[in-house]
Amino acid sequence: MIATVKALGSAKKRNLKALLLFFLILGGILVNTDSVLAAGLTLDFGTTTAEQTSSTLQILLLLTVLSIAPAILVLMTSFTRTIIVLSFVRNALGTQQLPPNQVIIGLSLFLTFFVMAPTWNEINTQALQPYMQNQMTQAEALQQAEAPLRQFMFEQTREKDLKLFVGLARMEQPQTYGDIPTYVLIPAFVISELKTAFQMGFAIFIPFMVIDMLVASVLMSMGMMMLPPMMVSLPFKILLFVLVDGWHLVVQSLVTSFY
Repeated sequence: MIATVKALGSAKKRNLKALLLFFLILGGILVNTDSVLAAGLTLDFGTTTAEQTSSTLQILLLLTVLSIAPAILVLMTSFTRTIIVLSFVRNALGTQQLPPNQVIIGLSLFLTFFVMAPTWNEINTQALQPYMQNQMTQAEALQQAEAPLRQFMFEQTREKDLKLFVGLARMEQPQTYGDIPTYVLIPAFVISELKTAFQMGFAIFIPFMVIDMLVASVLMSMGMMMLPPMMVSLPFKILLFVLVDGWHLVVQSLVTSFY
């Protein structure tokens, strides 16, 4: 009975370590993996008195990483581009708070899960599962998990933005992508995503702006100066968006833009 309880306790600790490792994979890219390992950051739940202070500090550092995990999820995935484009759609329609913010954020999250599924599956296959099965160490798991995320970000990052932050970091000219540190890659990826999102938002705004201009011209020609053009153009913009199946086109354009 005692052996069974110990085995269950060991399994729970193992699952907790795996969960913390997954978030550490996200947080670890903010610093060099070697620096983290050099600092002695391990998920060691030892009970010896000599290691209690060290373990407490390690857990405190892990909790700090977990507290910034939402920001890392937003800035290292397709979420930034997705939510900006969807917000542009709502603003172009002029429907104020429709769809609500909760719907926009929820749809952006699920689209992010859809786009990032191949990357996360690769992390799970190459790093998380082998680590949980004791086939590799924590250091090896972190190194294996970092590669798919870096590959995704490199594919979506413009070389111009990479050169900008390489120059700002005052580092030697890299010969390959592997020579670029992750802390240089992340801001370059973010500004590339912002530029792409604004380009897509501009294309979305054009047809709705044309409708606003036509309605305003018609109202002025009829002498109806006191009637707000937005009030008249809103039903026509909604009708156009529904007729062309706008949400289908927007989501299709968003997802395919990552491939």
